[in-house]
Amino acid sequence: MKKSKYIIKTASYLGLLLFVFAAVSCSKDDPATNENPDPPVVVDPPVVTPAFPGPTYADNYTSLSGWGSRAQWNLANVHDPSVEKSGDYYYMYQTDASYGNATDGHGHFFYRRSKDLINWEFMGSSMTEAPAWVKDSLNNKRARMSPALPPITNPNYGYWAPCVRKVGNIYRMYYSIVVTNPIVGTDTNTSWTERAFIGLAETTDLASNNWVDKGMVVCSEPDGVKSYVRNGGNDWDAYFKFNAIDPSFIQTPEGDQYLIYGSWHSGIAALKLNPATGKPDKLKTIDDYGVRIAGRGNVNSNRWQALEGPEIIYNPDTQYYYLFLAYDELSVAYNTRVARSKNIMGPYQTISGTSITSGADCYPMLTHPYSFKNHTGWVGISHCGIFQNPETKQWYYASQARLPEGVPGIAVSNAVMMGQVRGIQWTEDGWPVVEAERYAGVPATTISDASFIGTWEQITMNYQYKTLQKSVTVYLTADKKVSGDVTGVWSYDSAKKILTVNGVKCNVTDAWDWESATRKVTLSYSGLTATGLPVWGKKIN
Repeated sequence: MKKSKYIIKTASYLGLLLFVFAAVSCSKDDPATNENPDPPVVVDPPVVTPAFPGPTYADNYTSLSGWGSRAQWNLANVHDPSVEKSGDYYYMYQTDASYGNATDGHGHFFYRRSKDLINWEFMGSSMTEAPAWVKDSLNNKRARMSPALPPITNPNYGYWAPCVRKVGNIYRMYYSIVVTNPIVGTDTNTSWTERAFIGLAETTDLASNNWVDKGMVVCSEPDGVKSYVRNGGNDWDAYFKFNAIDPSFIQTPEGDQYLIYGSWHSGIAALKLNPATGKPDKLKTIDDYGVRIAGRGNVNSNRWQALEGPEIIYNPDTQYYYLFLAYDELSVAYNTRVARSKNIMGPYQTISGTSITSGADCYPMLTHPYSFKNHTGWVGISHCGIFQNPETKQWYYASQARLPEGVPGIAVSNAVMMGQVRGIQWTEDGWPVVEAERYAGVPATTISDASFIGTWEQITMNYQYKTLQKSVTVYLTADKKVSGDVTGVWSYDSAKKILTVNGVKCNVTDAWDWESATRKVTLSYSGLTATGLPVWGKKIN
């Protein structure tokens, strides 16, 4: 579960300045509300709910988390997913991570498949052991250090964040293998850990699971600015220029290919690849390891960036490249941000037009720890895989989500990692929004003004470190008023399927109420405030 990185990333936040945004509602300027308003009289229109046998599997999968129950996992034990379609199936690959370390000793880079994005069949591992080149490259580099360091006979490895893409007639898997031993000694408080490697494997058929390893693509490389000596647990002056983990691959419309990678050390890098090999042409100088396209804060002096998990796509409808990023530590605070650029190399800009390439704080924020009522809620929702249905062109967001810390009755509840797939909608000005409810294949219905009249839960997700954003109750009434915990007005554009609540335009979808005691078909909406905060809502009555 990225064990060493988890320790480092959690501790790093002892020294970070946290920005807590004031609570806002869906309205940009909501009127004051009464402390205990009387619920309005709501007359629900007659609605015939179609029979729909949606997903029933439990969010708490601890009773079947062991290796012996893997045939029942579905989306249990998922972390850092990457999804690609081959034939009739979507294939999902992931970081080595599982509740209770159930997958330990059974291979690496586990995967599963699905025809409908709802029911997933666990398939096992796609790599049995680290390729020999990892250890050879590690010790060759240690021998060339000044002074030379002795070889590491039995390196400790972490297997993280594969990215699978179809390129022409082949499938490529870019994967991370991290050496977690200290560079010198045995104490990670006095030495940075050894380098990470990104490798490449290829196959012509995902169903065969016959991956041919092609060796190293790039590794963590020092730039000579900092020493590998670490001055205690609060020293975050990273030794390597870019941390060679969390690869994402993209091919531009012009046919150029890039690897986007990086985590915490000095920001996110873009590295141009040779299309024939899927690797860079040379790695002779530090400049050959890529160009920084995203950072956080003062990117010239702060080498500890508190962002990772880059995922990049190109949307031909908007003609933008979108760079999705994971912010903050991974167990609870993880949240997803996105920026965009007309140029693959940036600058990548926020919703307000500032540049994350220069270190601006990235907005829109697309996910955040949250909870609807009658559910524990979800945290750690990021390091996403973005993919598209090749036939319908619908975009999807996949990631893990963890149960919060300290859920009663669940041992180590925050280690429960459920894979989640959500639809992506697009705002009128070309920004992605993630749907409020997980994808369940709910049939589309005809949505009219009358469909909205009733009781809703709504969450406006302010950024608060490690703090769940909780839903409030609102009522949408036939006179186009909003009341309850938020007041104002609403309207609906049926041609665009856009619900406007207090000035915030939200995309509307038929949805599955995952949090209800008896799950059922409902409606949900997702939008963005003017400053790029997500607004999620679902109808409950």
